[in-house]
Amino acid sequence: MKALRKLFDNIHPYVDEGGKFHAFRSLVDGFETFAFVPNTTSRVGSVNIHDAIDSKRIMSFVVIALLPALFFGMYNVGYQNAAAAGQLGNATFWGMFLYGALAVLPKIVVSYVVGLGIEFVVAQWKGEEIQEGFLVSGIIIPMIIPVTTPLWILAIAVAFSVILAKEIFGGTGMNVFNPALVTRAFLFFSYPSAMTGDATVWVSQDTILGTGYKAAEACTAATPLGLASMEGFSGFQSADICNAVTGLIPGCIGETSVIAIAIGALILLWSGVASWKIMLSVFVGGAATGYLMQVCGLTEIQWYEQLVLGGFAFGAVFMATDPVTSARTECGKYVYGLLIGFIAVMVRVLNPGYPEGMMLAILLLNLFSSLIDYFFVQSNINMRAKRAKIK
Repeated sequence: MKALRKLFDNIHPYVDEGGKFHAFRSLVDGFETFAFVPNTTSRVGSVNIHDAIDSKRIMSFVVIALLPALFFGMYNVGYQNAAAAGQLGNATFWGMFLYGALAVLPKIVVSYVVGLGIEFVVAQWKGEEIQEGFLVSGIIIPMIIPVTTPLWILAIAVAFSVILAKEIFGGTGMNVFNPALVTRAFLFFSYPSAMTGDATVWVSQDTILGTGYKAAEACTAATPLGLASMEGFSGFQSADICNAVTGLIPGCIGETSVIAIAIGALILLWSGVASWKIMLSVFVGGAATGYLMQVCGLTEIQWYEQLVLGGFAFGAVFMATDPVTSARTECGKYVYGLLIGFIAVMVRVLNPGYPEGMMLAILLLNLFSSLIDYFFVQSNINMRAKRAKIK
């Protein structure tokens, strides 16, 4: 670490104000503050310390929590490739994992290069520090898209999201909508054929360095949620519930394994980064709505199956709990989560054209999260005002 500290100290004269490479000051500052805790102190007397962990360390915890789902997603990409080609008996664990890793890593690289590149330019232009928010968004975005999504489409979607859903509002902490979900929504509505389908969209059919198998052109690899939607939600008959929990089903890269997502949830809760109130409320809202839909005869899918289908679990753990776009009042968190679970299942069952209702539910509640907080804050103010009058 001393060598790294010395390297940054030697670079500073070149990138500081008046230096030869001043245009790269924000870039160097971003890497330095990621590696070391800043040793500068505030000159404003009203600054208060809220926590011993800064934002970059919080984001690092989220990235660590995402790794189980990401690594399983890589394996599942290779597994689905081998299954579609009828080669599961000849495939090895490491062969399938390597295939999936080589298919997923380019998407992660494109996501970070485009997103961070835009943030570096904006930070330098505004003369501000580089924000750390895209550290998480950059890895979530590749995890919530099909493995076959073309890189050029992904690059356009990331640029759209960072510019119009984040930087235009002022950057990290100022955005109204979750940038990763805006990326997915842009892809969903602009390039629907790349985001939905009952065949090749969910299975990578490229042979990468001899690690994969060329899947049959007519392979059927619809997600269980997609099949249930096409069947009018007449039952979860297309995949074993055990596979839906473990994640050995077609789907977006990081959304299939409930077990891997649960491990990530435990990490977030243990570290105190995510709100258990929002997380729990989303599942309760989804389960209650799923049971109500079943009782009303609108679907034969069990309420607990709704929780493991599609991106419900991933959205509840990693997307709904985004501290920037979610509700912040303690009671508001319960309402916010319940409404997400309710709307997600309602959209799934009542609108077969949008079987993945979680994305739309979270984006809609992102819009109303501040309003939810406003009502609870005003309620507290009114109660305290009444108490003051009584005294």
